[in-house]
Amino acid sequence: MITLNEVIETNSMVSKMNLDVRTITMGISLLDCVGKDVQETCDKIFKKITESAKDLVATGNEITKMYGIPIIHKRISVTPIALVGGSVCKTIDDFIEIAKTLDRAAAEVGVNFIGGYSALVSKGMTAADKLLIESIPRALAETNVVCSSVNCGSTKTGINMDAIKLIGEKIKEAAELTADNDSIGCAKFVVFCNAPDDNPFMAGAFHGVTEADRVINVGVSGPGVVKTALEEVRGESFEVLCETIKKTAFKITRVGQLVAKEASKRLNVPFGIVDLSLAPTPAIGDSVADILHEIGLEYAGAPGTTAALALLNDQVKKGGIMASSYVGGLSGAFIPVSEDQGMIKAAEIGCLTIEKLEAMTCVCSVGLDMIAIPGDTKATTISGIIADEMAIGMINQKTTAVRIIPVIGKKEGDSAEFGGLLGYAPIMKVNNYDCSNFVNRTGRIPAPVHSFKN
Repeated sequence: MITLNEVIETNSMVSKMNLDVRTITMGISLLDCVGKDVQETCDKIFKKITESAKDLVATGNEITKMYGIPIIHKRISVTPIALVGGSVCKTIDDFIEIAKTLDRAAAEVGVNFIGGYSALVSKGMTAADKLLIESIPRALAETNVVCSSVNCGSTKTGINMDAIKLIGEKIKEAAELTADNDSIGCAKFVVFCNAPDDNPFMAGAFHGVTEADRVINVGVSGPGVVKTALEEVRGESFEVLCETIKKTAFKITRVGQLVAKEASKRLNVPFGIVDLSLAPTPAIGDSVADILHEIGLEYAGAPGTTAALALLNDQVKKGGIMASSYVGGLSGAFIPVSEDQGMIKAAEIGCLTIEKLEAMTCVCSVGLDMIAIPGDTKATTISGIIADEMAIGMINQKTTAVRIIPVIGKKEGDSAEFGGLLGYAPIMKVNNYDCSNFVNRTGRIPAPVHSFKN
């Protein structure tokens, strides 16, 4: 049972430490929406989403009023559209129609984002998968809140380099189609290795085929709460540091559990998972980088950063997993450059580089996230960066991801403005030594030897 005292304790965390529930995400299966043609499929998709999520936003608002806990976003994730549209979509335009239907349904129910314009291609691409990937630039440019993802690798299957080469080209195209808005289309697209089926966070959320017809997943936040707690034990031993993080993560996750169970009951939709991730915002005092500073680093990126992040990530999981009956998603600590004031500052002064961020992703919950790079970066260079990150996920049996934004017309030292929770980002230096002969090889990188466990 979650007691009234626990609710009261969160008031201070909400009012003084930027605690919030980042999202309530309703996952909706669209497998029963396939019609005889694209139009019938779109009609069924619109009907299923609008009927399932008609009360989602109002419910979130009611829970906020009841408990005083800010719920920043209400979102929807759906079955990967490459699967839903596979039998009826014969052209790029067919998939674009589904994207526009998702956007229209999201607007109808009032959610902030809808995810699942996705394909799962870790071992190979069907004709439908390839069409969907080719349609992504237009889908993101011609919709407002649709988010897209592609899973290109896994520990069990290896890395699909054909898909990664194509995706590098499509990221450049998406950047060009939204060049008048700092290439923001790329901010709504992410590439995964080992993508989870129950992630509530955008842009990578989709409703996995192993999930129930509908579920409620919740993503918590709380970097400011952890930082404030660590201020009270400044200079103490690692044992005290770890205990403090664990206890604080427990309290943060209990808030997520409370919201998830209440939303599940009110919407009559099964509770799925609570994602334990510490998700920063551009707000001052709500930064994962500031936690690293409090642990003892001058800036994120200084020597010791990877170790400090590993400690933080592990203790968040150890504390959070005891606070919820079901945890899942990504769970850990996000390190998006544009959404974290401390990360932005570290990147601006040159302490934080793409290479150091890549090292940090070996121990964090996601990967290279919201990184803005020069707009003239070659597609093969982008594919090479993605391949490196996929390899980290594959070898280490963890989820990794890349959300990278080549900002057309911008160069190193400039900045890009994305707005809202996406914040702004300095344009970071990219290693432009050529990798095209590597990227242009066809096929896939085989799975590692430790993947064979049958």
